[in-house]
Amino acid sequence: MFNTADLPDVIPIFPLSGALLLPRSRLPLHLFEPRYLAMLDDALKTPGRLIGMVQPNPGPGKSAQGLHAIGCAGRVSQFSETEDRRYMITLTGISRFRIKEEVEGFTPYRRARVSWQGFEPDTGPPDDDCCFDRSAFLSLLDRYFQSRELQTDWDTLTQADDELLINSLSMLLGFEPEDKQALLEAPSLSTRRETLVTLIEYALRGGDDEEIMQ
Repeated sequence: MFNTADLPDVIPIFPLSGALLLPRSRLPLHLFEPRYLAMLDDALKTPGRLIGMVQPNPGPGKSAQGLHAIGCAGRVSQFSETEDRRYMITLTGISRFRIKEEVEGFTPYRRARVSWQGFEPDTGPPDDDCCFDRSAFLSLLDRYFQSRELQTDWDTLTQADDELLINSLSMLLGFEPEDKQALLEAPSLSTRRETLVTLIEYALRGGDDEEIMQ
C-alpha cells in the first residue's frame, strides 16, 4: 500500500513512553486528551492517515525536544468513538522514520519533519529469520511466562509466522522503555529476535533486582 518515496515529509507525532509500534504490526491506543483527539481528526483527513509513535528520551542522544531520534509511523486502520468522545484506535505499522527537526505550527499536537531513508524494507514483504530456533525460543518463553505467572494462547503462538511472533512479543512484553527502543531500532528480524532473547534471559536471571530464578 505504501512506498517509502511516497510517504510525507512532515507527520504528527505521538510521544508515549513504553509504547512500541513495529512495521506490519498493530498497536491499540486509547485517545482522550484534546490535543490527541485533534491529531486524530487531522490524520483522518489525510490520504495516509499516518501518526508517528516515538518515545520520549530524557537522556543523551535525544533528538528534537527530548525525543528519541527513531520512531515508527502507523496508519489509523480502525477507530471507534465512545459516548464521551474518547477514541479507541488501532495503528498498523507502516515504516520507521528518523526525526530531522520538530515543526512549529498552530496545531495543539507535535509534528516533525522526518526521513524515511534507510527503512525501505519496512514497506516491503514480511522479514525472514533464517536462523530462528522456534522450539528453543518457545521453551524460553514458557519459562518467562511461568516466572511471571502469565497466561497465553500457545496454539496461536505456535502457529504465528516468525515476524508476527517476534514483533508481537516485542510490543507486548513488559520491558523498560529503553529496551523497547532497542527492539524498535534492530536492523533486521533476526537482530530483533536476538535482542528479545537477551531481554528475556536477563529477566529470568533476576534483572531489575528481582529474585534470581533457580
